[in-house]
Order: sequence, then structure tokens, then C-alpha cells
Amino acid sequence: MSDSSPAAVPAPESARPAVVLDVWCELQCPDCRTALADVRALRERYGDRLEPRLRHFPLEKHRHAFAAAQAAEEAAEQGRGWPYVEAVLARVGELERGGEPFLVEVARELGLDSEEFDTALIDGRHILIVDADQAEGKAIGVTGTPTYVIGGERLDGGKSQEGLRERIEEIADRLLAEQG
Repeated sequence: MSDSSPAAVPAPESARPAVVLDVWCELQCPDCRTALADVRALRERYGDRLEPRLRHFPLEKHRHAFAAAQAAEEAAEQGRGWPYVEAVLARVGELERGGEPFLVEVARELGLDSEEFDTALIDGRHILIVDADQAEGKAIGVTGTPTYVIGGERLDGGKSQEGLRERIEEIADRLLAEQG
């Protein structure tokens, strides 16, 4: 009797699930701007084996943070989430002074549909995503930004960035080794 089911074949490297790194961030936060270098280095080291996911945690002390989080979601919807986040974080001071018009201007500079951006900020289509991220962050103990979660471990970068990238690499290496 022959078995007609397909043989178990290991998934190719690219089909294996990536290790997820949740990056709890706020686009008006100077510490998040500093943390970008670590996120870039991690993406360079791990490629598609590490999936950094932007999670929103707008802080009340920054008046444009909630709008910036919504704008980042619109950028992601238009296929340029991380480039937008990096562009806004690189100019945190301009966000403080320029508010929503600045967010739309950055979208225009990146070649995104700035009219759609403006509409998204007015109609609030991304508010639920931002609210859900913030609620989940609070539920798992996020109190400031940046905060990272990888392999169920929360690492608070709002207190200090010192040694965080190395700790994330240790956890990522372990998780990837466990995947085989």
C-alpha cells in the first residue's frame, strides 16, 4: 500500500516564520529616534529572519504623537511604513513645531498620496489600530518608549538603550536556533 501524501520536506529558509520584534514607539520621542540605529542594525544582521513590527504608544506629553501614529499607519497602508517612521523620527523637532501639516509634508516628500494622508488624519480611519496598540502596550507593562518585546521578553529602552541591541540579538539568536 503506497502513501500518496506528500513527503515532509523542510520549509525553505525564506518560508520559515520570522522572529517578531515588536517595537513600541512614539514618533515624537527623541529616544525612539536614537533607537532607530539599533533597529536598522538588527534588520541588516537578520534580514527577513527578523520582523520588526511598529507598535504605537503615543505619550500624552507629546501633543502630535497620536496624529503621527495614525500617519504612520497610513504610510504603511501605502507601502512605506518604515521609511515614513524613519523620516519623521529624523525630524522630531519639526514635528513639534509643524504638527499635522508637517506629517502630510513628509508623506509628500516620500512620494506618498499626501491628499489621502490628509484625509486619513481628518477621518480617523487608523484610530482603532493606534488605540489597540496602546491598550495592548499598557496591558503588557509598556510605560515608555522605545520598548521592545521579543520572545515574550519586554525590554525597556525608555530608561536606557545601553546593551539593548545585544540583548535582542541574544534572544533572536536563541529563537532562530530553536526553529532549526
